[in-house]
Amino acid sequence: MKTALFYKNPKTLLNKGSGFLSDYTHSLNPYTGCSFACSYCYVRQMPVSLFRELPWGTWVDIKQEAATLLRKELQRAKAKGKVTIFMSSATDPYQPIEQKEEVTRSLLKVMAEDPPDFLLVQTRSPLVRRDIDLLQLLQDRVRVSMTVETDLDDIRKHFSPQAPPIQARLKTLQLLAEAGIPTQATIAPVLPSSEAFAHRLRPLVNRVCLDDFYMGDGSGGKRTKKLGIASLYEALGKPEWYEPTAYRLVYERLLRVFDAEEVYVSQKGFAP
Repeated sequence: MKTALFYKNPKTLLNKGSGFLSDYTHSLNPYTGCSFACSYCYVRQMPVSLFRELPWGTWVDIKQEAATLLRKELQRAKAKGKVTIFMSSATDPYQPIEQKEEVTRSLLKVMAEDPPDFLLVQTRSPLVRRDIDLLQLLQDRVRVSMTVETDLDDIRKHFSPQAPPIQARLKTLQLLAEAGIPTQATIAPVLPSSEAFAHRLRPLVNRVCLDDFYMGDGSGGKRTKKLGIASLYEALGKPEWYEPTAYRLVYERLLRVFDAEEVYVSQKGFAP
């Protein structure tokens, strides 16, 4: 599917952290829109998506001169106190267009030169490995949070066919760890997975975050319900995985392999 690209000149990049991101002083989205087009993405039910003429996943706004803008905003924010940044809350900073446009890389260069107190990079893309050189410069001020909703790629294809394969994400976690970059595996949302999932993650990370539609979509699951996601679970014959208690099964499996202090649930797992 061809993605419609729009080049924009934003007036601001750093937004005040609030709601689910209230542990952060700011959120930062290098793009608007996301071509991974995951079926369950809560952003589909937010104004940024609802008020566009094109369907979510078919368009991306590319923020021009982003590095110049961030350099100014970051200096101003740091002059006021501690700065912690969540990148990104409403788009994937490493979606396919980043390979060409390098907006995210340009922002990392700014932050490597003038580091915030903490940066969380949230992605599901193996492309993040391209920027290992810059992430290393941030040392313990950064954490890469790699979304791995399941260990079963057929399940991934059912819910998010345009997103990267699971095995490539697991390999990326390994490469990041080998490069000394703080990482976590983020099982969000919790999709049907195998009993071996925890064992597959254990050699790769010492931190796992679990989240589901009910805790993580910012509306107690109401946004997700409007998307009709329940029907995707029913088509698989796994409606029990859509229940608010489903995450407990994965949580208990993780605790058989990880220490309790290595497993986080919802907002706490994303905090600095």
